[in-house]
Amino acid sequence: MILASPSPLSVALGIATAAAYGVAAAFSHKLNRSATQTVVAIAWLLHAAALAAGLLPGTPRFGFAPALSITAWLVMTVYAVESRLFPGLTVRRVLAGLGALAALLAAAFPGSPLHMNASPWLPLHLALGIASYGLFGAAVVHAWLMTRAEQRIRQAADPHAGLPLLTLERLTFRFVTAGFVLLSATLLAGLLFSETLYGPQVRAWKWDHKTVFSLLAWLSFAILLAGRSRFGWRGRTAKRVLYAGAVLLLLAYVGSRFVLEVVLHRPVA
Repeated sequence: MILASPSPLSVALGIATAAAYGVAAAFSHKLNRSATQTVVAIAWLLHAAALAAGLLPGTPRFGFAPALSITAWLVMTVYAVESRLFPGLTVRRVLAGLGALAALLAAAFPGSPLHMNASPWLPLHLALGIASYGLFGAAVVHAWLMTRAEQRIRQAADPHAGLPLLTLERLTFRFVTAGFVLLSATLLAGLLFSETLYGPQVRAWKWDHKTVFSLLAWLSFAILLAGRSRFGWRGRTAKRVLYAGAVLLLLAYVGSRFVLEVVLHRPVA
């Protein structure tokens, strides 16, 4: 089966988004802070327009690439807010590069139309799941920044560069907690209201790869939060559990849909 072709508007916006992010990634070290923020803001707006072009007109489409693209946009949104509160954040090049890649993937693989019998509540259900992706993505970025902060401490680098380690740790677990709440709500809705969300002809909750990986990811994050609360987990142990849970969550939807859409050429509702 041939995958659905993206609309010309989506392709154009996706390329424009990737180009804007590419400028921010390639020239952020040459531009001043104000100019870099302007370029990133333009890329962020183009990204939002590209997502709207793929999700709003006619029958909405969804798949692994739009899920990644929305996740990248949400992480960029979090970064935009935090960079105003904490000017020491310095990950523009990395995030801009990831945003460019996600925008190009969404333009090339727009996904398949949602099921005709699906409930109007299905987009909300999907939004909760993708929001949890975005929050856990932000948590992973902050965990990586924690690693950089620890390296600066060991190397006796400038202590005023970047955010303090304790601040990064606190932000990381706040994102993990919020993401865990949304992921729990998403899984619970899928379990209790699958026929309502997807229609009586679609058995949404089944023990497939997506369900198993989602539950394993949920369990990983539950263990992380319990370990943090009960045993005070932090540092390398906490980051390892977070990364493991994030990989499992990525495999749950994005991984399974990638195999179906790209490897097996089977677009699904």
